[in-house]
Amino acid sequence: MTTRLALHPMSPAEAADLVAGRPAPDALWAPGYPDEGDRFGAGRYVRTCETVGDPRPFGAFEIRRREDGQAIGGMGFHGAPDEEGQVTIGYSVVPAARGNGYASEALRALLEFARAQGATSVKGDANLDNTGSHRVMTAAGMRLVGVDDQLHHYLVDWTDEES
Repeated sequence: MTTRLALHPMSPAEAADLVAGRPAPDALWAPGYPDEGDRFGAGRYVRTCETVGDPRPFGAFEIRRREDGQAIGGMGFHGAPDEEGQVTIGYSVVPAARGNGYASEALRALLEFARAQGATSVKGDANLDNTGSHRVMTAAGMRLVGVDDQLHHYLVDWTDEES
C-alpha cells in the first residue's frame, strides 16, 4: 500500500480470470487494463502455480488506484526466491496511467515488500528502447548492472547492508 496505490495480491483463480479477460467481482478495470503485459504476467503466475505450487507471497499483484479502486496495471514476481534469496520482478501500467509516477511508486512498494519477506536482492530488465521502464527502475532504487544486445539489467541488493 502506498499513498496513492494498493497492491492487490491476486489468487491463482483471479490471475486465470485476468488472462481470460474476466474481471473479479470486486475488480474495477481502468480503460486498457489488462494489456498484453498484464496477461503475460498473470499467465506466468498461473503456470508457476500449476508446475511448482503457489509462490505467494511472491506472486502476482494488481496495481489499483486508491482514489477510484481501478486496476491500472500489474506487477509481481517471476516466482519464489532462488537459493541465494534473489527474485525477479516484472510490471506493467496501462498507457492512460503512465507519466504519473505510478509505476515507480508501485515498484518501490514491491521492493520493500520483497525485502520484508526475506528476499536478499531483486532483479529486473527492460528492452533497450524502453526508456520509460529504465527510468522507473532507477527511480525505485534499482541500479543498472548490465546491458546486452536486447536488455538493460537492473538490480537492488541488500546482502552487503547491515540489518
